[in-house]
Amino acid sequence: MFLFSSSIDRRSRYIMTIAAVAVALSGCVSRPTPAVLQPVALKNDPAQKVTILAVTNRVFQSKENAFGNRWATDVHYDRFVFSVPRDRNGANITYPSSKPDPKREFVITEREKLSLDALVQDAAASAAKFDGTAAVFVHGYNYSYQEALFRTAQMSADATSMSAPVMFSWPSAASVTGYVADKDAVLYSRSQLDALLTALAKAPKIKRIVLFGHSMGGFLSMEVARQLKFRGQNDVLAKLQIVLAAPDIDVDVFKSQLGDIGRIPNPVVLLVSKSDDALSISSFVSGERPRVGLLDINDPLIEQAAKAERLTVIDISSLKSSDGLGHDRYASLARFSGDLVRAEAQMRTNGKNIGAFVFDAAGAAVASPFKLAGQITRQ
Repeated sequence: MFLFSSSIDRRSRYIMTIAAVAVALSGCVSRPTPAVLQPVALKNDPAQKVTILAVTNRVFQSKENAFGNRWATDVHYDRFVFSVPRDRNGANITYPSSKPDPKREFVITEREKLSLDALVQDAAASAAKFDGTAAVFVHGYNYSYQEALFRTAQMSADATSMSAPVMFSWPSAASVTGYVADKDAVLYSRSQLDALLTALAKAPKIKRIVLFGHSMGGFLSMEVARQLKFRGQNDVLAKLQIVLAAPDIDVDVFKSQLGDIGRIPNPVVLLVSKSDDALSISSFVSGERPRVGLLDINDPLIEQAAKAERLTVIDISSLKSSDGLGHDRYASLARFSGDLVRAEAQMRTNGKNIGAFVFDAAGAAVASPFKLAGQITRQ
């Protein structure tokens, strides 16, 4: 009787949480309209300039010159130039108003359609000191095109990227009730992301591709890596550095994906936090199946599991979240990218980049060792 009652209480709590989240996301938060995609001419703009390359398989809406949530059979390529405020409030984004203020708002100043070849060329030659690394950001569940684009601009500005990052925007329904539809849209988008990564990998100047997938975008990233393996594209996989931020992936599905992909030169990086309420809801909706992004680094089996699976697991719980759910901490990580790159290079040199680590936002450092999640090794 006690266990049954406890189960009901837990179920009721989750249902109330889901309802509260739905109300918060649909009623209290003002989401940007496609109007924010229209370029604005700014005079004496004191802000930081950021270039974003954008790829999407969403249907183009010519009337609004924007992209909606319907699935397209073709792929669109664009270049956007942003004016980003120099004095920013963490990872928060202030969208442009009817009279944009570059001192406090993110503003698009240029927009140009591209071909795939032109986009790849830009990705490899958009910076004076290109270091051979191309970055591709894949957003998660419940994102509109413009939300994903502005988030990419925020992270690029905070990371002071050496080259223009590429945003891949799959056709999310951009609705809190669209979880199942988004899962289908992810599976629909595998070949388009595959084609983008293959094209980037063929560019002689590009030596490394950081594939950064957030939430459900992490699931898409792993599915594409798996597809590349099945197609025998080991040359593309050799250039990939897969980073999964708060990955919304079932633990057993992830184990299967790792098994199919096999060993690749760069260990998969997981950015996790056991206090991610959005993933807790996802786990509940999925029949209380554990999610990879919720891995508990205090589990005693973690270090062994991380080494066995050749994973780099970093707990980012110390980072601030702006969504109230602890699911967008990854956006705050960009400003520490230099510290992470240096720490990763040092660990790789010492042969200690496989295992579990904790990110200390106060000290902007990565500390080790500790443990990965036991669920990864349990049968």
